[in-house]
Amino acid sequence: MEASKTKLFSKDDLKKLIIPLLFEQALAITVGMADTVMISSAGEAAVSGVSLIDMFNNLIISVLAALATGGAVVTSQFLGAGKKEDACKSAKQLIVSSVCITIGISILVMVFCNGIISLFFGKIEADVFHNAVIYMMISALSFPFLALYNSCAALFRSMGNSQITLKVSVVENIINIGGNALGVYVLGLGVAGVAIPSLISRAVAGFILYRLLKNPSNEVHLLKESFHIDWPVIHKIFYIGIPSGIENGIFQLGRVIVVSIIAGFGTVQIAANGVANSLDSMGCIVGQAMNLAMITVIGRCVGAGDSGQVRYYTKKLLKITYLCTFMVNSVILLCLSWILKCYGLSPETTQLSYILVMIHNGMAMFLWPASFVLPNMLRACNDVRFTMVLSIFSMFVFRIGFSYIIGVNMGYGAIGVWIAMVLDWIFRVICFVGRYLSGHWLKTAGLQDNR
Repeated sequence: MEASKTKLFSKDDLKKLIIPLLFEQALAITVGMADTVMISSAGEAAVSGVSLIDMFNNLIISVLAALATGGAVVTSQFLGAGKKEDACKSAKQLIVSSVCITIGISILVMVFCNGIISLFFGKIEADVFHNAVIYMMISALSFPFLALYNSCAALFRSMGNSQITLKVSVVENIINIGGNALGVYVLGLGVAGVAIPSLISRAVAGFILYRLLKNPSNEVHLLKESFHIDWPVIHKIFYIGIPSGIENGIFQLGRVIVVSIIAGFGTVQIAANGVANSLDSMGCIVGQAMNLAMITVIGRCVGAGDSGQVRYYTKKLLKITYLCTFMVNSVILLCLSWILKCYGLSPETTQLSYILVMIHNGMAMFLWPASFVLPNMLRACNDVRFTMVLSIFSMFVFRIGFSYIIGVNMGYGAIGVWIAMVLDWIFRVICFVGRYLSGHWLKTAGLQDNR
């Protein structure tokens, strides 16, 4: 078989999938920055309360995204195998199961709200605690709508139609930003003025995608037949989604631990870490978009039973990711001195921010794609247990363990923590590239080596 004669995705197909994903990721980051600016006008207690709960919310969001990923893999594999009716049936299974699970999570979060905040963040000031409770309660109400949105968005991406998700994301973020401005600046609702628009925008976005998914002209659409639980399909979705959810959840928990380590280094290092994180996310926009694209493309190839195209598109998407990541980060590093001037930081904080961004973005050009995009190829091939175990091991041994060794014990502070992060990347690259080259994913995907 010659891959060039039987390509599942043309260049135009890849452009239509990837470019909207890039804009969607960029939009999410810029809107997140705008949210931070708006809530800052409500006072330090409001900012602190929101920032603390956002760490917890990221934990929940990462788990919901993993369930959606499981559904996207299953649906993509059905489409690749030409089983469109099964793909449509799997769509409803994904939506119903993820929403029902999330409703349960939301109820638990609201019932045990105070206890969760105390467990995660210990004893905090009364006004910060009060704001955190308000933000968490309203956020919890939005989780089912977020699950609905993530599930429907994953299904559209599995069809290669990421333009729809971009358009709906634009609507969602317009509602969110406009609502924040109204709630914070006009109505003076403080934390609630930020949380309520997020709830409304997620609900609107989820229902728009749900309605669009009912259109029978879509390659994958919601069938009008009555719903019944299809355990084999649910099992397939959870087989991918649960390990990925555990992995994502542990990763976010690890980030909280790392932030707590940096918090002990003083105000300058905390501020520098925060600034550097915002610039780091800009450098990883391409990689985050490619993570989503890799699931769709490789899932289709697995469903088609074509290991040759799995290899072909894995290499192609990684090459694109490396090229674009190099270009974006090169621009950030070349303009870094001017960018940091916009933050109005002290000379000491500016210098440390410069070093941290140089470490992250400089090394990301060489390590990030293989460390984070390549594993999604393995997940699309059902090789989820390996990625879960390795990622958790690497997080605790390298990112957390060496943060204590280099950052705390050796006295390098935040710089030591970020060096530990690079060690985590190096270990992940060695293991994931080795796994790819070993061809073990052929077995988990049920493929024959047809090179």
